[in-house]
Amino acid sequence: MVGLGGEFGALNWTILVVYIVANLLLGYILGKKIQTANDFYLGDRSTPWWAIGISVVATYVSALSFLGGPAWSYTSGLSVIAIHLNYPIVIFLVITLFLPFFYNSGVASIYDYQERRFGPTARSVMSLIFLVSQALSSAAVLYATSLVLQFITGIDVVQAIVIVTIVALIYTAMGGIAAVIWTDVIQAGILLIGAGIIFFALLDQLPLSFAETLAELKAAGKTNALNFSFDWTEEATIWSGVIAMTLYHATVYGGNQMMVQRTLAAKNIGDAKKSYLMMGFAAFFIYFLFFFLGILFYSYYGGREFENGNTIILQFAADIGIPGLMGILAAAVMAASMSSLDSAFNSLSTVSTVDFYQKYFRKDQSPEHYLKASRIFTFVWALIIIVPAILYAQSEGSILQTLTKVGSYFVGAKLSMYALGFFSKHTTEKGLLVGVAVGFGVIWYVATQTDIAWPWYCAIGAGVNMVVSFVFSLIIDGPQKEHSPYSVKGQSIRFAAEGTPEKDGGWYVVPGKVDPISYMLLVFLALNLLLLFGLDKLI
Repeated sequence: MVGLGGEFGALNWTILVVYIVANLLLGYILGKKIQTANDFYLGDRSTPWWAIGISVVATYVSALSFLGGPAWSYTSGLSVIAIHLNYPIVIFLVITLFLPFFYNSGVASIYDYQERRFGPTARSVMSLIFLVSQALSSAAVLYATSLVLQFITGIDVVQAIVIVTIVALIYTAMGGIAAVIWTDVIQAGILLIGAGIIFFALLDQLPLSFAETLAELKAAGKTNALNFSFDWTEEATIWSGVIAMTLYHATVYGGNQMMVQRTLAAKNIGDAKKSYLMMGFAAFFIYFLFFFLGILFYSYYGGREFENGNTIILQFAADIGIPGLMGILAAAVMAASMSSLDSAFNSLSTVSTVDFYQKYFRKDQSPEHYLKASRIFTFVWALIIIVPAILYAQSEGSILQTLTKVGSYFVGAKLSMYALGFFSKHTTEKGLLVGVAVGFGVIWYVATQTDIAWPWYCAIGAGVNMVVSFVFSLIIDGPQKEHSPYSVKGQSIRFAAEGTPEKDGGWYVVPGKVDPISYMLLVFLALNLLLLFGLDKLI
């Protein structure tokens, strides 16, 4: 790939450097408030809900979406939005089931729940699955950002990977979760500014009028967003999006340390839930923008093939040559990536320290000791993910698609472990671990020996896992006499027995109870479907 090194210019470099320095400075300022490991993990629980909400959005809507989203729809059309239609259902499930368990526990690692529900081995298995899967997905994020630096400067991709890692590592290690959240707020703003500039510039540069462009795209089959096919080998259908990917994303948002940890820094459970509701209502519009850009690029470039589709946005910015645009765009993609990388570094460090180092190696040490250990683990994980990041550089498909496919290998196991924990009376730790092992084997077989599309891997793996876990729990340990106090039923029994209020500030604290505003998420989903249906029909 030919870089733009000599063409980047002083203005663009100034924009990019100022952005990087601002992040480092913010990390330094917030780092002065960090005294203990708990400060590093959760801050002082004074962060406003809207900042946490923006951080949640920015973390998942990373450079993988900014670059990979348009690349995916460029080739596959608007139907890929089906994979991201499910967020209203996902957030409904997360704030009803997952968040109350985690927030009420008062712990830094959400995998502490697995130990309370099943036992220490289940916790370690879940923590290990998170460390492996998160390292792989973070490597994809790191690679995405390196593409930007390579494209605009011409430097080697490996050098670019190292540069981005160092920047994200420094401010995360200094400022902990507070730095993660507040830099994410800045990064989200830059990301949306960059996307907005590209969108309006693209509309201005289209060879045909907007209406004629849409008509041309419809004739090419690019505007049909709702594919009702029952073919399991197709990736983006309404069924894979609303059923299979709902299960996938519910686990990503509800059972993922990286996503949940920032909500644990909220003042109360109401703020934690509101921060997630922001994602439930905002995600559709953000992903629609990225995928819509992809089909507009298809019209602009006449459907020509790119050496690497993930650079389409960058190529467009270079082609139109607006002063400062490449600098803003480089900062936007770097912002998107670092909003995911900083969260990953912080959560990987938290799990490594709390679930392994503190639990098995150095118990009963001082808070200052664990703070030092957390910062060391932040550094270690930053080094580790460099290796798979370089391997991702060999991929020429959409990195958003690649990441989601890789992640689906692990999500099924996490989904089943939480679903059984929440709802099963008779599942025990031994049976659960058998189910996890069998589930991985089945997913490997499905992925390598069948043509079933990857969105279904999570549903298949979780289904097998739950059945096997339940059966082997009965065989090994027999039926259980009582519901676990850490199941939904057990929590309801405990709240009733203790006379504990079910609500705090108007929000349900007990798991399984639905807050009234959550029903609006389901109404919002219906409106999204009507919008997509009408878009194709009215063109």
